[in-house]
Amino acid sequence: MDLENTDAPPARTIRVELGARAYDILIGPGLIASAGLEIALRLKGRRMAVVTDENVAPLYLPSLLESLSAQGIEATPIILPPGEKTKSFDHLVPVVESIIGARIERNDAVIALGGGVIGDLTGFAAGIVRRGSRFIQIPTSLLAQVDSSVGGKTGINSPQGKNLVGVFHQPDLVLADTSALDSLSPREFRAGYAEVAKYGLIDRPEFFTWLEAHWREVFAGGEARIEAIAASCAAKAEVVVADERENGRRALLNLGHTFGHALEAATAYDSARLVHGEGVSIGMVLAHRFSARMNLAGIEDAERVERHLRDVGLPTRIGEIPGPALQPERLMDAIAQDKKVKGGQLTFILTHGIGQSFIADDVPASEVLAFLTEQLDAKGATRA
Repeated sequence: MDLENTDAPPARTIRVELGARAYDILIGPGLIASAGLEIALRLKGRRMAVVTDENVAPLYLPSLLESLSAQGIEATPIILPPGEKTKSFDHLVPVVESIIGARIERNDAVIALGGGVIGDLTGFAAGIVRRGSRFIQIPTSLLAQVDSSVGGKTGINSPQGKNLVGVFHQPDLVLADTSALDSLSPREFRAGYAEVAKYGLIDRPEFFTWLEAHWREVFAGGEARIEAIAASCAAKAEVVVADERENGRRALLNLGHTFGHALEAATAYDSARLVHGEGVSIGMVLAHRFSARMNLAGIEDAERVERHLRDVGLPTRIGEIPGPALQPERLMDAIAQDKKVKGGQLTFILTHGIGQSFIADDVPASEVLAFLTEQLDAKGATRA
């Protein structure tokens, strides 16, 4: 793969305006090969720890290390197993020890090279080493480029739920190399697309309409892909600036995630059964269907959301998850552990229609249980 294509369009820049902690998101092809220069322009440190996984390392680690070396930056690679189960204390501890062993000081940086799992775990490690080390995100999956690499949420999973242990720790720079997306499997790319669609469903209905018309071009690559990623990052940056620590509006970014995280927990984070973006896809459809059930929105909007996600190849029903049937009580247990629960009251992101999401913080558990039971019914799981 040519990461230094001189005919490639210039990188787009999205600025996350957080005062003294403001940072750039660069979006475009070839950014891994030029990462050393971009980092050297912004950071004084000359020592880095690069955390990646066994799948990403052969593809992009040599190019990144060469780029860093060209700028006089010494880098220590830390290579982890791939997969959601890496987001655990079992892997966090050795990463922290490796960062300390690499003598990373506060002017140096920890780099996450990989997807959302690597970014989340690495950001958490950077946030707690020396009470906060500089942190750079180089996301290599679509999901990470449009969502998890931006905004400073870091963490690991607990057996009791997803992302329950972590800190807010903003990166100093995000380099979203769109060339890296060419190495993704169709399943991985589709999973990341769920997060792209989410931004339209939250409060940008015109973006969702654009995606309905142009999703094939986004999948094919080129300018449409860069445009979709830039629009997603701009949407997230706007919300993060307004509500950095999720005390209000930022919770809207969790559209589909309360249901989705519960599905992931109920399948024991088994990526053979369900990956995060697939859980979000099903979760967004459930959120729209539940909103219709509660007479908050029309069923036609839920059907439109489901139709689009199904068209791109994403799962939209719980019954499509392979393996043993899920139980509504297990899903309810996972929902009760969701970070948005306050005072024991269930909080969901619901909707009045496409692009009209809102925070509902008093959702009756009995209604959710009845809805999930209905959705898990064999007929309900397959009904169009």
